Amino acid sequence: MTFKRARSEEQRAIRRRAILDTAAAMLDEMPVAEVSLNELSRRVGLAKSNVLRYFESREAVLLELLDDFLGSWLEVLADELAQEIDAGAGPEVRARQAAEVISRSLAERTVLCDLFGAQGGVLERNVSVEVVKRHKRASIARLATMAELLRGHVPEIGDAAENFCLMALAVAGALDTYVPPPPSVLAAYAEEPELSVLHMELPDALRLAVTSLLLGVLPRD
Repeated sequence: MTFKRARSEEQRAIRRRAILDTAAAMLDEMPVAEVSLNELSRRVGLAKSNVLRYFESREAVLLELLDDFLGSWLEVLADELAQEIDAGAGPEVRARQAAEVISRSLAERTVLCDLFGAQGGVLERNVSVEVVKRHKRASIARLATMAELLRGHVPEIGDAAENFCLMALAVAGALDTYVPPPPSVLAAYAEEPELSVLHMELPDALRLAVTSLLLGVLPRD
């Protein structure tokens, strides 16, 4: 696509959205590490210098996408939790059900997990203080939303909900870096099957980690 110069705030908003949508489409094809500003510029039909008028760096684009994807996921998660948690069950059963829903839902969103995995070590390293503050404010608001969703079904968790949500998302990003294993690791597993005990499938690993986290912060009588 090609654009004429944006002269109004509405046109600028359309341009920013086009850049974000193009980056999102690229993430359907490639991991975060392979998304380049040059290719993004080419696909959106703008010079690299023009893209930088709207976002100060590739990382700034991806941080905003992370917030967009997280917000969209939380909308879906609200329905999934409502459908799959038995309100009449005891606290531990409801916590296990919530952990199952959260882990499965995250495992289905590998792009979101990939962005979480890159957040601290990559995406927050080439942005200004203002971009970081804006991103952190948005993240705090998203965490509050997720915590309220969880407390709606497992109220026993109380004030520990925010810490659980933060840790669950961090774990999702960390585990995603191991999936799928690179060819050399798969070859090692094939040559020495006993090594494959270290192989992790994302849904199973997330289920174990998220369940352990949630049960660990659930108060005991």
